[in-house]
Amino acid sequence: MSTPSPGPASPAPAPVPARPGQGAAADGAALLRLRGIEKHFGPVQALHGVDLDLPAGKVTALCGDNGAGKSVLTKTIAGIHQPDHGEIVWEGRRVHIRTPRDAALLGIETVYQDLALADNLDIVQNMFLGREKLNRRLLDEDAMERLAVETLASLHVTTVRSIRQPVASLSGGQRQAVAVAKAVMWNSKLVMLDEPTAALGVAQTRMVLDLVKRLKEHGLAVMVISHNLNDVFEVADRIAVLHLGHKVAEGPIESFDREIVVDYMTSGRSTRQVAEVGAAGRPPAEPAGGVRDGQSRG
Repeated sequence: MSTPSPGPASPAPAPVPARPGQGAAADGAALLRLRGIEKHFGPVQALHGVDLDLPAGKVTALCGDNGAGKSVLTKTIAGIHQPDHGEIVWEGRRVHIRTPRDAALLGIETVYQDLALADNLDIVQNMFLGREKLNRRLLDEDAMERLAVETLASLHVTTVRSIRQPVASLSGGQRQAVAVAKAVMWNSKLVMLDEPTAALGVAQTRMVLDLVKRLKEHGLAVMVISHNLNDVFEVADRIAVLHLGHKVAEGPIESFDREIVVDYMTSGRSTRQVAEVGAAGRPPAEPAGGVRDGQSRG
C-alpha cells in the first residue's frame, strides 16, 4: 500500500494530461478528476480504485447507500483524509490535498450536514469565522457586512430579516443558505454539499434546491451527496453511484432513472434501461455511454 509523499502541501507543478476515455468528462471539461483513489482504515478498505469527474458548471450527484464510501470520498477531496493510492487532478495539474486549508486554497469548499455554524454568532460573524477582515489590526465590520450582503444577494437569498440576526434564530433552509454563502464567498470553484435538504420542510427544500441551481449558473462545479432521489433528479446534471467503496456507475442524468439508481445503490449493478418512449412510440433507448459499471472486483 503506497502512501502520500511527505512534505508541505502544494499543487504539483507538472501538468497531468487528460486520459482519453476515462470518465464522463474525459474531454477536458472536468475541473476535478480522481483516478484510482483507494483508502484504508486499518484492515478495512473504504474506497477501491475510485474514478470520478466533477466538471465546472455542472451539478454531480454522488449517491450510495449507508457505508458506500460517500463521506470518505468527500473528506478525501476536502483534505480531511489522504488517499493511500491514486491521484487527484485539479485544473489539469496533479495535486496533493493534505489538509482542509489546502483544499480551500485550491477553491474547494465543503458544506457538511451539520453546517458547522455557530448559533451564538450572527450571519456576518459566521460567514467570516476564522477569516475575519482587518483594518489597522481591528475588525473591518463595514467591509465584512458589505461582502456578506453582496454574496447573499448574488445567490438570491432574500428571506433573512437582518445579516446581524443570530444564526440560532434562522430556519433550516436559511441556515443552509448561510452555510452555502459562506462556502462560495472565498472564490470557490467546487462546492460539495452533504445531504443539503435533510430534515427540511417542503418550502425550505425548494429554497435550497434553487440555491444549488444558482451555484451552477455561477459556473461552479457542485457535488451533492444525497439519498433523496427526487432532489437528485431535479438538480443534477450527472450522477455517480458508489457501492461498498466501488464506483459502480457514472454518467449524465439522462442515462438513469430512479429504479436504475436504486439498483446500483443496493446491488452494484443494473440490467434496466431508461424508459424513453417518444411521440413515435420508439422503444426505450440504450443507456448512454457515460454510464459505466463498476471496476472489476476480481
